[in-house]
Amino acid sequence: MHLCIDMQRLFADETAWQVPWLPHVLPAVVEIATRHAAHTIFTRFAPPATPSVAEGAWRAYYERWPQMTREALDPGLLDLVGPLARLVPPARQVDKPANSAFSRPGLASALKRRGITTLVVTGGETDVCVLATVMQAIDLGFRVVLPTDALCSTSDGAHHTVVALFGARFSSQVEATTTQDLLRRW
Repeated sequence: MHLCIDMQRLFADETAWQVPWLPHVLPAVVEIATRHAAHTIFTRFAPPATPSVAEGAWRAYYERWPQMTREALDPGLLDLVGPLARLVPPARQVDKPANSAFSRPGLASALKRRGITTLVVTGGETDVCVLATVMQAIDLGFRVVLPTDALCSTSDGAHHTVVALFGARFSSQVEATTTQDLLRRW
């Protein structure tokens, strides 16, 4: 299954959370998702309506970023970027309240019921939502394939550090590759 993390206008457009790398990795993500649309799940980061309804440490986070709550945002910014939005359906889209794709209740159990054992993870940010998703996927027993040219971050250094971490510490569970190699083998 291809899990594409948070390739939304929220991160592509000029917002406080814009990820400048996103347009550069978008062609690779589109290629993977187009070839395997029926086996793709797009996650969307879904901020709370207001900081006051956020729980725990998330409340302080959104008090720092009140302009990024649904109360303040143009609702269209939560949409997937255009080339990916056109793939739904057959691809599926799920909203998540926190960094990991698995913060979406029931996602892991739905994948396991379908017999999914390997996840191809693309999207952003490498050092935040992708990192959280991959670490939880490892804990849940999934094998993870990361086409590193289909991952993006606002920080080059953090991106490279996380990719190196996966190779150095998690090579039994995580395989770093390229989009071209992934598509040749899938």
